[in-house]
Amino acid sequence: MEKPTEEAGPFRDPTEVVFDLMTELGHHDLIERPSDHDLKKAHLVTIPQGRKVEDLTSLHRAAAEYLKPSRRKGTARFSDLQSIIDWANRFKGDTSALFAKADMSAPTLTCIADYHAEGAPDPDSSTGDPTARHCHHRAIYDFPMSEEWKAWMGVSGKPLEKDDLGEFIEAQAKDIMDPTPAVLKGSESDDNEPWENRLILTAQKIEGRYGQLTQLLAMSKQFQVFETSDLKVSTNRDTGEAEVQFLNEHKAADGRPLNIPNLIIIAIPVFMGGAPYRMPVRFRYRKMGGSVKFILSIYNPEKAFEAAFKEATTRATEDTALPLFFGTPET
Repeated sequence: MEKPTEEAGPFRDPTEVVFDLMTELGHHDLIERPSDHDLKKAHLVTIPQGRKVEDLTSLHRAAAEYLKPSRRKGTARFSDLQSIIDWANRFKGDTSALFAKADMSAPTLTCIADYHAEGAPDPDSSTGDPTARHCHHRAIYDFPMSEEWKAWMGVSGKPLEKDDLGEFIEAQAKDIMDPTPAVLKGSESDDNEPWENRLILTAQKIEGRYGQLTQLLAMSKQFQVFETSDLKVSTNRDTGEAEVQFLNEHKAADGRPLNIPNLIIIAIPVFMGGAPYRMPVRFRYRKMGGSVKFILSIYNPEKAFEAAFKEATTRATEDTALPLFFGTPET
């Protein structure tokens, strides 16, 4: 019986075998991002080296961000109210909101285009809180205080020399308005303008008397104070107790008692480009030795600031139809 033989395969060159093996080991497939891939989900692949799992999510996102950002972020800063109103209308959505910070030293208005949505939070949701937003897209309006406001607030309550007062009054003469006949009369009336009655009421509260610009300029140029002292003794007839007082009286150079106005009216805007607000300014003097110091103090400037700030924020809410919160947003 004949022994079967094995059919031998063709002989291969070892060099060819090694080449084919290296080609197979070095083979790679180009992996493209699926057209319907959700960037919020991970994209995982395996590579030959130990069948290692590689996460391509960050690479996909970086590539996508290179061409176009995945979401809006950044903070714009504006120098006028209309600009932030236009910005808000350009980018606002259903969750946008305004925040107003009424700080007299640095008032601001902030718009957050991607603010959190209304409703209670849902921290247990597997896909994240549906009402949460990044709050990364913002605009801020830094209210610019007017030059007139900064000038008057800069001297308010500070003692001034006569020459310094004169220079200041001459520089700010455009801000000072003479009192109307109704204000000089000093009686509230329905026939008066509302602002006239407000000024009259202020004068009544502090026992003030309004003066004119010409009077203030004259006093800043020629003003002398002479002080006289008198002794006054009062005796209680029932008990016999006596009270001794020294009375100091300031007089003019001709010896007559000083009779000067202690209030003036200024009309200045609080914010740059805003409407002017009429405010009373108290005018006082102090005799210190041989010199006289003058003091100009704006009466209750907070009221004017609050009115101007409210006017601006009301305009912003009406022109944007966005909710307004007073305070600062989350950081």
